[in-house]
Amino acid sequence: MRALFSSRFPTAGSVRSLVLAGLMVAGLAGCATAPPADDPEAVAEFKELNDPIEPTNRVFYAINTALDDALLAPVARGYRAVFPDVVRTGISNVLVNLGTPVRLGNDILTGKPRRAGDTTMRFFINSTAGVLGFFDVAAGMGYKKTDTDFGLTLANLGVEEGPFLFLPILGPSGPRDLTGFVVDRAADPFTWVGQGTAVVALGWSRTGVSAISVREKVLDPVEQIKKTALDPYATFRSLYRQYRTAELTKLKNDNRATIPVWFPDRAGEQINPPAR
Repeated sequence: MRALFSSRFPTAGSVRSLVLAGLMVAGLAGCATAPPADDPEAVAEFKELNDPIEPTNRVFYAINTALDDALLAPVARGYRAVFPDVVRTGISNVLVNLGTPVRLGNDILTGKPRRAGDTTMRFFINSTAGVLGFFDVAAGMGYKKTDTDFGLTLANLGVEEGPFLFLPILGPSGPRDLTGFVVDRAADPFTWVGQGTAVVALGWSRTGVSAISVREKVLDPVEQIKKTALDPYATFRSLYRQYRTAELTKLKNDNRATIPVWFPDRAGEQINPPAR
């Protein structure tokens, strides 16, 4: 499910432009009409959905769907047809490895030293024995990948998710997760280390390959939702929120202790240092 909502790597500048455009359209399109106060069940449902600009969100969903159907999905199908599974998995592993600095920073900010240790060990092992991350050797050694971003860091601090947003290109989000996305992109060394045409080209290449790789992973489930769901927009909204809630729960419940001599926790259970 992570792949369904984590394929976006625009620059911070492009994100700001998209947000401003979204706010302008929202102002023109207006908000969803709240139910009358004398209908408490409808009012409760309206508040639970927390989608006050649903008409605008649905416009952006339609635009994104059209772009996906015309461009990204066909490219992802071609990518699947040309490259065997082992190559696609390796490319995905490299992209995950490149995102280590951002995940490590959030592991530290959330006060999860064991997660930070796993992330660090994964980077060193996979960057060397895993051939720059192409092979996930670390997972076989017990260092499992965890997903952390600044949106989850804010959530862990008690920041509410805010109203649902469906943004151009970025897809489902909310004020908290959008803020987290911008911070993560700004913190990514690829956005500020180096300069020149080659660096810019590498950055955009990473963006394009990431989008194609992630889209290929969810070709089948997305197609199934579009074909069978009575309201695909509502389904994607629900799935996004369920996914973020599940990731936050896993983050909060990961209270593994840091031990004197580092070694992987293969069973995924809390390991405490021996009693003295």
